[in-house]
Amino acid sequence: NIAHGCNSVVATNLALTRADWVITEAGFGADLGAEKFLDIKCRTNGLAPNAIVLVATTRALKHNGGEHKSLVEGAENLIRHIENLKDYGVPVVVCLNQFPDDTREEINLLNWVCASKGVKFAVSAAHANGGSGSIELAELVKEIAEPGKPQLSHPYELDLPLNEKINQLAKRVYRATGVEIPKSVQKKLDKFTEKKK
Repeated sequence: NIAHGCNSVVATNLALTRADWVITEAGFGADLGAEKFLDIKCRTNGLAPNAIVLVATTRALKHNGGEHKSLVEGAENLIRHIENLKDYGVPVVVCLNQFPDDTREEINLLNWVCASKGVKFAVSAAHANGGSGSIELAELVKEIAEPGKPQLSHPYELDLPLNEKINQLAKRVYRATGVEIPKSVQKKLDKFTEKKK
């Protein structure tokens, strides 16, 4: 696992020579690990996932639900991650890591949220039931995974100036209205651009 939450290219390429299906982790959310996995690792090494699994827990979503820890409000965070991932053009399934205190109402709510965003939803209880607890997820991944190599859509083109790449990434993935670059940072960006030439 390298610094931005992805395993190495060497590990992925090795796994691809040894198995029909390879599952790799790009942690820390769709706005950090997954973004770097898709925009850096995949893009610079010719890789592309056939499907993406977005993992969530009710506990984590409630922590995003304000001071009352509302799952309804926390689901906005899930929606943002779904939108970010769908923007790359790869099929997405949301997996709820189920805990014993998750209620049927909570699971139904998250299933509805996913359906409203056009993505499949699976409940996984692998931590409690082992492999049999993830069969629903495995079947959905198999169902949505597109054969061949998907064409990834990226938030910026590689030939753009660094300033514009940063601006587009900030707007598209992080929902910023724009980016103000201090002069000290601009000098560093200019140096990077010069070195690239």
